[in-house]
Amino acid sequence: MKIGLYFGSFNPIHIGHLVIANHIAEYSDLDEIWFVVTPHNPFKKKSSLLDNYHRLEMVYRATKDYKKLKPSDIEFSLPQPNYTINTLVYLQEKHPGHAFSLIMGEDNLKSFHKWKNYEIILENHHIYVYPRVTKETTETQFDGHEKIHHIKAPIMEISSTFIRKAIKEGKNVKPLFPENVWEYLDEMNFYK
Repeated sequence: MKIGLYFGSFNPIHIGHLVIANHIAEYSDLDEIWFVVTPHNPFKKKSSLLDNYHRLEMVYRATKDYKKLKPSDIEFSLPQPNYTINTLVYLQEKHPGHAFSLIMGEDNLKSFHKWKNYEIILENHHIYVYPRVTKETTETQFDGHEKIHHIKAPIMEISSTFIRKAIKEGKNVKPLFPENVWEYLDEMNFYK
């Protein structure tokens, strides 16, 4: 089985994440997309993150009606801060019959050479890259690499940062969520 791993803090998950993941699930050779909820990204401040299990609950609610999209808490039990290479090694040992690929935005591909053991990741895994809105050109040292696949997914200009700020300001952002995710967010008073 071919699994695409879509890593993120999903703080919160929104329709932009779902549109991209569903598009890749439908228009690539991947069988499933796993939303890997990251407890702590080494490049982000931890203080702005909602509790791991609240973010996982929102991902669960957002994906439950999609056959090919799954929530994953695989990184919750790994030592922190965690690196993608460690998660990939762990998953490959746990699921030897699966082939794991990464899903990332073009912006992440630009800094991919800074990732821990990126050469080993590229040697053993494919990477599916979706477009991002950007002012500068997105040429990277990985252009033309046989294991990097550019997917013509819709460009989503919605960010979790924008959503958190809008909620704090009392704006109505309900259309940016699946109904059941919005209900949970609203009921829990998150980001207010």
